[in-house]
Amino acid sequence: MSGYAKEPATPTEISTRDLPPSDRWSTTPVVPAPVCRLENFLGAERAARLLKYAIARQPDFRAGTVLDPLSGQVSRKGRSSLVLPVTSSVLSRHLADCLPLVQEVLGHRAALTRTSTVLTAHGEGGHYGMHTDASRVRDVGTALSAVYYLHRRPRGFDGGQLRLYDTLLAGGAAQPAESYRTVEPEHDTIVFFPASAFHEVVPSTCPSGQFADHRFTLTTWISGVESQAAVHRPPFGILSWMARAAEHTRPLTDIGHDHDHDHDGAGPIALPAADPATRLALPPARTTSRTAPRSR
Repeated sequence: MSGYAKEPATPTEISTRDLPPSDRWSTTPVVPAPVCRLENFLGAERAARLLKYAIARQPDFRAGTVLDPLSGQVSRKGRSSLVLPVTSSVLSRHLADCLPLVQEVLGHRAALTRTSTVLTAHGEGGHYGMHTDASRVRDVGTALSAVYYLHRRPRGFDGGQLRLYDTLLAGGAAQPAESYRTVEPEHDTIVFFPASAFHEVVPSTCPSGQFADHRFTLTTWISGVESQAAVHRPPFGILSWMARAAEHTRPLTDIGHDHDHDHDGAGPIALPAADPATRLALPPARTTSRTAPRSR
């Protein structure tokens, strides 16, 4: 027999003495950033080959940069990492096949047509302070960011987690909240989230100091062409609020940057159409057929 009291047959009213009335609500909504995480993204063999390639390209990596949101000047403030702009038709095809599923999970409806990608490496003290990816794309409201993780096993580093900040809605505006969710940098795993989301990479340590023990990623920004932005802008909702907040992190002045490449040298390539044979999507909703009662 259960030790709990039996639920009363009728609800009990909470008195205004226990819960005093308020003339005005003071609730502040805090909304988690949408995120989609896929494991075993490229598979063991391709992931191993890609990691080997990244390690072999050590001499070609350069210090990662940021754009100052006020001056538009390129700097390294708030960031310590190495980057190498890359392209990959294999990665683009796989991204195209995954995007139908990813967009369904994220509630994202914009048409996506191109990608820009860099290889990154974080070693001792590697980090990237809180930011959005507004400086990487022309329309941050319709773009997605994707981070694919690579590393030796067992790991040669500690830390390096991705923090995705919640969005706080207050006073008719959006801003990053103090709360966040943490994504571990697991080998052969990729995470997708809106490019407008505030996020950071926490500092990492690499006791050996060897480049091969660094935390590697393929970081990709997936977007549409500028002419499609107005047509495919997300509906009003959290994505729209996040986009408005992210626009304040875009440089206010244009100091003549190459608009075909970002400040780390990444340039766009076309995103192919998803292959019907390998396209990932959520299973169709199960429907239950019911026979209508016969008229008498």
